Amino acid sequence: MGLVPSDLTSVGHRTSGFYEHRRSSVVLNLPGLEVFPGDLLVSDGAADYLCHPLLLLNSESKKPRWPFSKRGVQGKDKHKYITDLENCLSSVKIRDFGVYEFCSLKDKTWNEVMETHQKVPTDQLDLRKQQEAVWELFTSECTYFLDHLLVLKMIFMNTLKYLQNHEYLLDVDLWRLFANLEELTQTSLGFVNGLFSIIKNYVDASEALPLMDFISVLTKYFRGSLCQSHQMYCLNYSAAVFYLETLRQRDDFGIYLKWCEQNEQCRRLHLPELLVAPLHRLTRYPLLLKNIWRRSIDSTEKIMIYSIKEKVEKSLRDLEGKVKWLDNFQKFRHLQEIIVWPPLWDRDKRFFIPEYLKHIFKEHMAENILSPTNRCLLYDGKLTLAESTRFLDVYLFLFDDFLLVTKTKRNKKKLGGSDTGVMCPLLTPELQAIIKEGGSCKVLDQPIPLDRLVVKSIDPLHVSVFGLRNAFLIQHENRYRQCIAAFLLQAQMENDKKAWIAQLTAAISCYSKNQETKKISLFTLPAESSEI
Repeated sequence: MGLVPSDLTSVGHRTSGFYEHRRSSVVLNLPGLEVFPGDLLVSDGAADYLCHPLLLLNSESKKPRWPFSKRGVQGKDKHKYITDLENCLSSVKIRDFGVYEFCSLKDKTWNEVMETHQKVPTDQLDLRKQQEAVWELFTSECTYFLDHLLVLKMIFMNTLKYLQNHEYLLDVDLWRLFANLEELTQTSLGFVNGLFSIIKNYVDASEALPLMDFISVLTKYFRGSLCQSHQMYCLNYSAAVFYLETLRQRDDFGIYLKWCEQNEQCRRLHLPELLVAPLHRLTRYPLLLKNIWRRSIDSTEKIMIYSIKEKVEKSLRDLEGKVKWLDNFQKFRHLQEIIVWPPLWDRDKRFFIPEYLKHIFKEHMAENILSPTNRCLLYDGKLTLAESTRFLDVYLFLFDDFLLVTKTKRNKKKLGGSDTGVMCPLLTPELQAIIKEGGSCKVLDQPIPLDRLVVKSIDPLHVSVFGLRNAFLIQHENRYRQCIAAFLLQAQMENDKKAWIAQLTAAISCYSKNQETKKISLFTLPAESSEI
């Protein structure tokens, strides 16, 4: 068996490409995270997605939107546009993936590779088991690179770039859809080539079975850019899937997507199935490394492999913390946009403030209160507020330290609404509908701290005369336990009412326990020495 090392991608080329990517990116420090992300590289496109008045990620203006993105093309113009798009797709050429040397190896077993070589002596069968485990890592990485990453890059991403170079789908953001796929592909290819070179040297050796030096390759990539590039991709994944769903509604993107998915290299896989592959691969690395560790005999090797496995598992734990922080950050960013805080004189007509004094009241409550570093959103939903003469649609936000009651305001006359491409997939469908219509949630009263909140279930007999069902009462008490506000709320179903009461009760209890713990830790002094 003759194996020739692949010379398609040199290490130097990959390295320079990686640093070029760093120079074109910005560094985002994520504050308030238990597992601090540190240097999280975010491309210019991701910076647009994460743009926030408190985090100035870059000063460049956003790309201009293509006029067809929201209004669409109508009549004869639309027919001509679609026809031209299809003609452009017909001129796309996809490179054959078979140029990579290791293509013929990914479906072979280790025994098939070693058929023409001397068999391992009976006293070295444990060594053969270790080699089979390394071979499984190599072949699975080949499959991952060829059938997933390369398909995403060559068929989907490169085709989209080709179309954009010909003035089609110009408003589709490559980063939001594919993130750092280029870097991920180059890193995986380097890893495959590294293992391929080690295996080739072992198989083609003329002497009797030298040791396979795979530890150096594992150390280089698992302690290097392999986990980091996967982390960066995974952080963008949920936003990419949501962005894809919004793009699917467009005729022009649908034609592009269908053309790509019909390519034989896709093997009947659709874009969502391909996009999730790096997540699955990252979670499988510890299992493959554990398999190699279990089948290793040498104690030094076992220690090194185990430390690499621990490094990858820590990377997964770090990723989980980053994803939670980023999800919370994106959610609060959109809450800041949708929640409107009226000034004091608009909230309550009892307070008269002359025009020349209004500048004294700085209304920056949304930026200060709705901060993802200070609190998290536990529960939210739509309810009905009973007033003296009418019923009002309200939306409640239950945070871990206060409850916010807002009035939903829809603006159906606003054409196009917000850019659905940047809406947060973590928001409820009700909030997404409000955003799409250009609506808002106007704060009705001041936030109710959980230690000042009282929840009471209302007997149906007491309110049935008013036409209320599934009602409950929330009271806002001041520090002297006087009720300063009350809201009679109605849920759509009895189960919704029970869910709200349970969530509110649990949040109040948890907040009280946390406050008690803080007090104890603050006032508890070290024990006095018995010798004094």
